[in-house]
Amino acid sequence: MSQVSPTRMNLLQRRGQLRLAQKGVDLLKKKRDALVAEFFGLVREAMEARKALDQAAKEAYAALLLAQAFDGPEVVAGAALGVPPLEGVEAEVENVWGSKVPRLKATFPDGALLSPVGTPAYTLEASRAFRRYAEALIRVANTETRLKKIGEEIKKTTRRVNALEQVVIPGIRAQIRFIQQVLEQREREDTFRLKRIKGKIEAREAEEEGGRPNPQLEVGAGL
Repeated sequence: MSQVSPTRMNLLQRRGQLRLAQKGVDLLKKKRDALVAEFFGLVREAMEARKALDQAAKEAYAALLLAQAFDGPEVVAGAALGVPPLEGVEAEVENVWGSKVPRLKATFPDGALLSPVGTPAYTLEASRAFRRYAEALIRVANTETRLKKIGEEIKKTTRRVNALEQVVIPGIRAQIRFIQQVLEQREREDTFRLKRIKGKIEAREAEEEGGRPNPQLEVGAGL
């Protein structure tokens, strides 16, 4: 408080800072509520994606075992070498209440991964199953990455709200009370000082009136 100059200008500035901090708290709480709603929506989506991934994994590895058993490991390995790689995985950035949240996007080759002509049926089915497995894996990575990012933003926003409500706003209010108390004390001292000055002036005028001769008495004495 010793660093706060108790002036009316600083009082107005602190009141403006208080209003601004309170508006900031309101906006941050709205942002946090929106992020929480987005978070719980993603939790359901992530659980569904994880369930679909587990199912796709079971189907893919079951198909792989069948292909190796009926078509032979050499045929499966040779077919795997002919599968084209992904063209690329990109991260599209979305803005959720001022927070940048990534969304992964993978581009798979068009059409069948392997030619139906010359590829044994079990190996062909295994390639299709692993395609579905890769798509499910991308979906899980997408939802869980977004879930982690939004969770971090919720924590960060909550820390900011707590800092404003528990530190910044109480500090500003304490400064406002301090300035108001000093100004009120000065006003009382000024009022008391003015009363004393007024009393001295009135007493001096009374003394001057008491010591001044009466003109009517002087005229009567001359007659």
